[in-house]
Amino acid sequence: MPGYSDRDRGRDRGGPPRFGGSRGGPPQGKKFGNPGDRLRKKHWNLDELPKFEKNFYQEHPDVARRTAQEVEHYRRSKEITVKGRDGPKPIVKFHEANFPNYVMDVISKQNWTDPTPIQAQGWPVALSGKDMVGIAQTGSGKTLSYLLPGIVHINHQPFLERGDGPICLVLAPTRELAQQVQQVAAEYGKASRLKSTCIYGGAPKGPQIRDLERGVEICIATPGRLIDFLEVGKTNLRRCTYLVLDEADRMLDMGFEPQIRKIVDQIRPDRQTLMWSATWPKEVRQLAEDFLKDYVQINVGALQLSANHNILQIVDVCNDGEKEDKLMRLLEEIMSEKENKTIIFVETKKRCDDLTRRMRRDGWPAMGIHGDKSQQERDWVLNEFKYGKAPILIATDVASRGLDVEDVKFVINYDYPNNSEDYIHRIGRTARSQKTGTAYTFFTPNNMKQAHDLVSVLREANQAINPKAVLYPQPILSFIISV
Repeated sequence: MPGYSDRDRGRDRGGPPRFGGSRGGPPQGKKFGNPGDRLRKKHWNLDELPKFEKNFYQEHPDVARRTAQEVEHYRRSKEITVKGRDGPKPIVKFHEANFPNYVMDVISKQNWTDPTPIQAQGWPVALSGKDMVGIAQTGSGKTLSYLLPGIVHINHQPFLERGDGPICLVLAPTRELAQQVQQVAAEYGKASRLKSTCIYGGAPKGPQIRDLERGVEICIATPGRLIDFLEVGKTNLRRCTYLVLDEADRMLDMGFEPQIRKIVDQIRPDRQTLMWSATWPKEVRQLAEDFLKDYVQINVGALQLSANHNILQIVDVCNDGEKEDKLMRLLEEIMSEKENKTIIFVETKKRCDDLTRRMRRDGWPAMGIHGDKSQQERDWVLNEFKYGKAPILIATDVASRGLDVEDVKFVINYDYPNNSEDYIHRIGRTARSQKTGTAYTFFTPNNMKQAHDLVSVLREANQAINPKAVLYPQPILSFIISV
């Protein structure tokens, strides 16, 4: 099954450049105007559109028998909150979702015990054809939360005809995340012979265009390259009835909002829309209000900024000039551990290259990854890291989301990120799938405006804060926060 992946280029160099420093501003420097300028908003007449079905949910008798008190107890135990009208009861076992055999056969091969909380509550909502917002931390099983109902949705629609675009469209912020979604779509779509492809910038257009022309039921795309293909007529969204916005908060933070709006304007308004986000800032709430109708919101965990509680967070307040020495001492300790796979996050591509060079010169098994690397080089570096040949990965925020390596034991924030949501996602690269991990953070006077949020995250995660070390704008304090 064809599958390609990347993240938008230009758009692909760390996302679209900010315009005047504002969130979501149009990229600059594009020779022929902004992406999507040639696309016209479609005016849909629902009476003329072919009808389609989107409610395929049949409540299992075991679910129907559960009392309101039992449902509430389950939700409370899993930290699930549900908002919106007519939200169905959660399922607690896979068979209760009433998936078709072609889906259950693939699930049964995985030897999983129970659905994750977001799957338990999300599957009944998505299978019911309802619009939904899912808010859950990374590693929570959200990809299957929307892909399996999407596969059921597709299999109830008429077959694709020549010239038809995809039935299911998944928009993702980075090529790394798009690649992961594509792998899952290929694995689970194979049983019902569904074709999928991944559309992204920074790679040859030819193979991607050929996939689209042959016809694919599932298209996973980063916004910029999809806009390019829509503008020149290489695909269309007339058949799209199942739309997923994955990591919506990240897409907005990268400035993709104008492109997302252009794309959604090309999709019929009676579609089913599922939005996924790790955080719930006002910009994401506005997007949900604009794109979704009468939606059910599912939240797993605390609505405020919160980190995975299986991560030990250690913060070292220091000056910029101290960071390199502290990093080397820290790595000497880490590399003596049996499990030592480590990601070091830095702010800029230049620092990523400089630090990688210095560390390799000193004999450290380190490799770097950022948005200016070619797709081939990024894939190679990720493979070397994934299989332990280079246990130290130095990365910009291109890797803070969508990088799914199960056994990362340590995350080091060499540079503190620009916002606290990115801090959550960076440290979320460790302690995946109920494992434990450690996150070290160098916090300098330049980061003081982030202090309040960081302290909130640490307190919410029950990290014991040294009383002398409350991070407020005052003379620099050296301290360590430990459990």
